[in-house]
Amino acid sequence: MTVTAASNVPVPGYDLDQVRADFPILHQQIAGNPLVYLDNAATTQKPTPVIRAITDYYAQDNANIHRGVHTLSQRATDMYEGARQTIANWLSAESASEIIFVRGATEGINLVAATMAATGWQAGDQVLITGMEHHSNIVPWQILRDRLGIELVVVPLQQDGTIRLEDVASRLTDRTRLVSIVHVSNALGTVNPVRDIIAMARERSIPVLLDGAQAAPHTPLDMQDLGCDFYVLSGHKVYGPTGIGVLYGRREWLDRLPPYHGGGDMIRSVTFAETTYAPPPYKFEAGTPNIAGVIGLAAAVRYLEQVGIDRVAAWESELLDYATATIGGIDGVTLIGTGPAKAGVLSFVIEGIHPHDIGTILDMNGVAIRAGHHCAQPVMDFFQVPATARASFAMYNTLADIDSLAAAVRRAQEMFG
Repeated sequence: MTVTAASNVPVPGYDLDQVRADFPILHQQIAGNPLVYLDNAATTQKPTPVIRAITDYYAQDNANIHRGVHTLSQRATDMYEGARQTIANWLSAESASEIIFVRGATEGINLVAATMAATGWQAGDQVLITGMEHHSNIVPWQILRDRLGIELVVVPLQQDGTIRLEDVASRLTDRTRLVSIVHVSNALGTVNPVRDIIAMARERSIPVLLDGAQAAPHTPLDMQDLGCDFYVLSGHKVYGPTGIGVLYGRREWLDRLPPYHGGGDMIRSVTFAETTYAPPPYKFEAGTPNIAGVIGLAAAVRYLEQVGIDRVAAWESELLDYATATIGGIDGVTLIGTGPAKAGVLSFVIEGIHPHDIGTILDMNGVAIRAGHHCAQPVMDFFQVPATARASFAMYNTLADIDSLAAAVRRAQEMFG
């Protein structure tokens, strides 16, 4: 982020106009107004290089992978495995074999839940989560609770939307089998102190899973430096396609865990008497994968790296600060989630207006936000609200977008008197 000398107005450290030009969906009108897209925590838009990569694959290279000796299959396989290496480099994984392609962060968490439980978890074993988790990091553990009798231990939220490290430490026990926490809250934007939590777990030899769906678009990631055992993310939140995601797993764990699905391409050999499995990551990738999605995700990562994740993070921090001051300064608006460390999300309620009505009125003014419980109903219960309005930011957003949001909020207030 830089500041223009003439006006003292912050600008990103990259060509924002060029970036916006790379996203064709942004250049349209909604209800006669220019589209202001502020629903990036739900899904980000896709730049032309990602769209082109998917189109080119289907137009020129479409074939199944790992099974064919013909040219198209070899090209598709090379692109698929090259994408795995691109993702491994992006995440600073020790090896590409630690990268498993899944449908999204949700499937990644379910994969870890199912396979970890199969290593001998018993009734009374515990999984530690927080009060700000997405449903994807609650429901899989409840399924195991109902099936095996494990216990789900919840670190409580504070009124600013954060958790306390002492509350984490006090809930780690000899029965804790896994710490599974969100890196960045999708409902609040809170950035959790994951390094400190990982260090606490390490002292007790407890593995850690991080839900990075909301962190990956906003912060540099280094798995070796971070030290977690598992990390999940969704491609569609980092400017890639829907239906594709990544599970990073430390190789020592991937070697120990059993398969998640059975079928083709995850085996060494099959007879009616016995099956032997392929090594990671293929052991966890049964059947024909989302080849185009993997290729598109790699293109998205290359695009993000070209713009520069550090520059993107700095600009989004400026956007969040400006939005916090601008929206939070409107009479009748209450911000939900006000912790000191946040990334890319501003949740709020307006006195006398249901969030669904807010979302509808804003859409009439061309402003796209998310209104609802954001698949985080326990968060809404904690703050005693039925839902929130949520604006969330990406590399292509501008200060003018936030001004449009503020103007639309005031119009909503006028309509409701």
